[in-house]
Amino acid sequence: MPDVQAQVNDFVVKLRKRKIEGSKTTAKQTAELLRSVISQQRVPHTNQAGGYIQAINAIGEQLIAANPVELAVGNVVRRVLHIIREEDLSLTTATIGGLSVSAASDEEDDLEKDDHPVLSAAAVAAASRSTLRPPSLQTLLEDVPHSAAVPHTYSSGGDSEGKSKSTDKNSRSRKLKHNIIETVNELIQDITTCHEQIAEQAVEHIHQNEVILTLGSSRTVIEFLCAAKEKKRSFRVFVAEGAPRYQGHVLAKELVARGLQTTVITDSAVFAMISRVNMVIVGAHAVMANGGVIAPVGLNMVALAAQRHAVPFVVLAGIHKLCPLYPHNPEVLLNELKSPAELLDFGEFSDCMDFGTGSGSPLLHVVNPAFDYVPPKLVSLFITDTGGHNPSYMYRLIADYYSADDLVIKRRPTS
Repeated sequence: MPDVQAQVNDFVVKLRKRKIEGSKTTAKQTAELLRSVISQQRVPHTNQAGGYIQAINAIGEQLIAANPVELAVGNVVRRVLHIIREEDLSLTTATIGGLSVSAASDEEDDLEKDDHPVLSAAAVAAASRSTLRPPSLQTLLEDVPHSAAVPHTYSSGGDSEGKSKSTDKNSRSRKLKHNIIETVNELIQDITTCHEQIAEQAVEHIHQNEVILTLGSSRTVIEFLCAAKEKKRSFRVFVAEGAPRYQGHVLAKELVARGLQTTVITDSAVFAMISRVNMVIVGAHAVMANGGVIAPVGLNMVALAAQRHAVPFVVLAGIHKLCPLYPHNPEVLLNELKSPAELLDFGEFSDCMDFGTGSGSPLLHVVNPAFDYVPPKLVSLFITDTGGHNPSYMYRLIADYYSADDLVIKRRPTS
């Protein structure tokens, strides 16, 4: 079995070098890594959940630092921490419930014993005589009941009780680890099937002869649109090209290959074409706790155009994209800058970037952001694995998946 730290280091390198990209792929591999960590982690019997939480916090801090802009990593780390807390609480509650039932049973047994005295009158007389003279062996055998004549040895009882407690602790430790791993497996399955679960709702939102506008290349959007087509819905898709990476070209090719009527438009033509659109359907990089969306660059412009023309703006997002942080949190890195080579040819513009000027800096600067922030007031509806939700409801939905103690992933000192 490979060493856990070696797996973590390898994953950190891949995140740092952007060899793993995309929210779904990143989230799934993060969950699988944390599952391996938990399965191989040895924790003390006294505070098992605390040991798991400390280990996940330490590794989560490394993963998040490797690529802060990939918020799905932090989301999965927080989900796993929440799972540990929930499973520990559930097991503790079940244990307390079992002890209460056992105590109630013991009380009933004591009442039954009180109704039926164990010692006979002869035994009481023998006991009173024993205060005057030492009892003979014959008296003990004749008068005292068998249960009283053969007392339990305290040493053997203590040993058996200690062994029982040790067995209970080992059993609880194994059960806690098993429950955590099973729930993490369910999380991985949810991440894997999120496209299908969201696509099942397509027929409720896309109707006959509608025109849909989208921007960016999102697998969730592709499956959503194709699911509506499979239900015999006839509609047309406008795809904004998504310069400078032109992800819209890739999306358009796939939609055409799957039989959808597709029209490619320039990003600057969105305002001109939006009046002909019935609905905007887009994917998301992350959904923040306030209902705001971090999405491919250019989507804020599309959202403003949709609001201006009263066109519904619908965002598709799996549960692994729901982030419990707010945009203003210092832990949130909303954007990153891509290479200027995607915008300009350095050979053609080399004379504009001459550092030989008096100021010592080039006159031409190139800014190529990767993401836009769409405020919640511009979003009409979120469609997730669990159904459709208004932006104002997202904070309650997110609260079901995360614990308040895990919002900031930081290695805690051992006490």
